[in-house]
Amino acid sequence: MSAAEFTHYRTCHLCEAICGVEVRVRGTEILSIRGDEQDPFSRGHICPKALGIKDVHEDPDRIRQPMRRTATGWQEISWDEAIDEVARRLVSIQREHGADAVASYIGNPQVHNYSGLLGGAKFLRLLRSRNRYSATSVDQLPHHFAAYFLYGHQLMIPVPDIDRTQYFLVLGGNPVVSNGSLMTSPDGSRRLKALRTRGGRLVVSDPRRTETAELADTHLFITPGSDALLLLSMLQVLFAEQRIAPAALTNILDGLETLRELVLPFTPEVTATSTGLAPEVVRQLARDFSSSSSAVCYGRMGVSTQQFGAICQWLIQVLNIVTGNLDRVGGAMFTRPAFDILALAAGFGQRGSFNKRQTRVRGLPEFGSEFPVSALAEEILTPGPGQIRALVTSAGNPVISTPNGRQLEKALEQLDFMVSVDFYLNETTRHAHLILPPTSALERDHFELVCNILAVRNTVRYSQPLFDKPPGALHDWEIFERLCARLESL
Repeated sequence: MSAAEFTHYRTCHLCEAICGVEVRVRGTEILSIRGDEQDPFSRGHICPKALGIKDVHEDPDRIRQPMRRTATGWQEISWDEAIDEVARRLVSIQREHGADAVASYIGNPQVHNYSGLLGGAKFLRLLRSRNRYSATSVDQLPHHFAAYFLYGHQLMIPVPDIDRTQYFLVLGGNPVVSNGSLMTSPDGSRRLKALRTRGGRLVVSDPRRTETAELADTHLFITPGSDALLLLSMLQVLFAEQRIAPAALTNILDGLETLRELVLPFTPEVTATSTGLAPEVVRQLARDFSSSSSAVCYGRMGVSTQQFGAICQWLIQVLNIVTGNLDRVGGAMFTRPAFDILALAAGFGQRGSFNKRQTRVRGLPEFGSEFPVSALAEEILTPGPGQIRALVTSAGNPVISTPNGRQLEKALEQLDFMVSVDFYLNETTRHAHLILPPTSALERDHFELVCNILAVRNTVRYSQPLFDKPPGALHDWEIFERLCARLESL
């Protein structure tokens, strides 16, 4: 008798858009993956990444047993042997060189795996090492930096009310392709087209011709890296023309006069040479933004991964605030997700922090108990007290995804010990002494802890596992739980 066919519904775990997907299955065979048209958030939208869920789950190259690197190649070992060796090596290195001699790196996929996220947090606390790194500092730290100092919590990032705004100003972002990015909005293209259909305006400032710019009413070809000057000039115009109107925020603002003095020198005439934008274009941009019935400014990669990223993200927030577009319909709004991860993060001591300590080599400040990952390689390569001698990675490939990957690859080669919680042998994990593979995403349940706080609409979904966990396999949280138990026993 042939296996029965059935349809499984779940949230795609591969990116921030968290689209609903429909998986058609016969027995243990995935027949098709398509967008869930009944999902009220993504409304049937799907991108090519979701189709890769089948490829990853069925990939014969996916590691399914713990692996040890030997002089003659990789060797499968038992879970007990692997967990014991990891714990003994980490404890030995910390006893000889101090707790900070063991560093950690957490990649993006762990954010979309609640059990791995929570289990990993417990494990890192037990390590007691201050050398923590993650993918956060590669592209999004300016957002958290601005949120921490403006609103008191690094995760309290206002989200553009894209479905109701009448004026959407996008700086260095491409939501048609990213479906948001720190603005979780699946099917960004349809949402932006709806904006224009209802009579709203889309303005894009970007030196590149992007898919989002193609939909825009106006595309400003700004000089790369000059976004902060554009924002300063817009604010200067608003003050000079008495267009500052914080509305309901008036009585809770602090520093407005200081801001006025700060932006005073940055007239559009002064900044035009640097931005490449004519003074009258900037003036009209400021006027249109401030006079719209609702407006919101949003900036992403192009304004974050640059020298003045933190200033850009702060100024974007300031622009929304002084025009009365913070925490209002059609502006930048704070979400109210079903799960209060802000409280959870505060409970873990992750409300935010800045410069409580610095990196050993260059003196770079920490943020949110993490150092910038651009410092990881030099902290391994530079001899002396406090040198990193061991590394734990989970769900990441920093040799490919972080700055100066060649230097990091060189650094990984000289570590005394490295362990990776990952089910692929890649450019990073091939340097590990041990690889601990978790189950695939379809073999565990799923609940999106993080991205719901960035969603343009309140949404919630819990996904059951599609397939049973294979005999002898471990989920991420079980791996971390076993490591914790073994570490505590030594």
